[in-house]
Amino acid sequence: MAGGDKTSVASETLAEHRRWTRSALVLAVISAALALGFFSLSRAVSRGATGDLDERVLLAMRVPENLADPIGPRWVEEMGRDMTALGGVAVLGLITATVVAFFWLSSMHRAAVYIGIASVGSILLATALKHSFDRPRPDLVPHGSMVYTSSFPSGHSTMAAAVYLTLGMVASRFVPRRRLKVLLIGVAMLVTAAVGVSRVYLGVHWPSDVLAGWAVGASWALVCWCVTIWLQDHGVIEQDLSHPIEVRRATI
Repeated sequence: MAGGDKTSVASETLAEHRRWTRSALVLAVISAALALGFFSLSRAVSRGATGDLDERVLLAMRVPENLADPIGPRWVEEMGRDMTALGGVAVLGLITATVVAFFWLSSMHRAAVYIGIASVGSILLATALKHSFDRPRPDLVPHGSMVYTSSFPSGHSTMAAAVYLTLGMVASRFVPRRRLKVLLIGVAMLVTAAVGVSRVYLGVHWPSDVLAGWAVGASWALVCWCVTIWLQDHGVIEQDLSHPIEVRRATI
């Protein structure tokens, strides 16, 4: 009987390993496709192929009689500033530190370190890309937010996609319930979308800047998710909040 139990456990472990491997491969393919999309879009921007569409979308968010006035009531414009702040380095750093502290205090030290590295890496990636292109900011409308750097890709959109999606996807690997996983990833996607749209709404980025930021940020997040699967599958980091790695080893 004991032998049968061991065989059953081994079979379940092998099946789980194969399932995680397939998931990691799918994520890797999607990430590569997003990265390719970013580079294709960057080439189109360099050739000026996105200019007409960028202008139409940007102007569609302004009152035709007064381009200095974004569409909608004043509270919508103020909300746009609130949303765009969620993609700033200060807010992202605070959120990352909070999530890392949460996992550390939950005795998931390896997961905390990994999440910290993944999040900081995303910010460094966004900063590096930002200095690789020299696209002027939109000059069709007044800017509704202070800007200091070039336009492509949108740094706020890149960092929001990379950090929020990374935190949402990676953190979802450590919670056991499916509805909690959906909540974490759903909120991450919603905030990422809101930050990007707010950058165009405030007139500080072209739509193609935001699309490029989303693409490269999501690609990074998927890579981190893929690595998380591999690390968990090999027992390098914890499985979930209810099973710290030390406890699992003690029961193997």
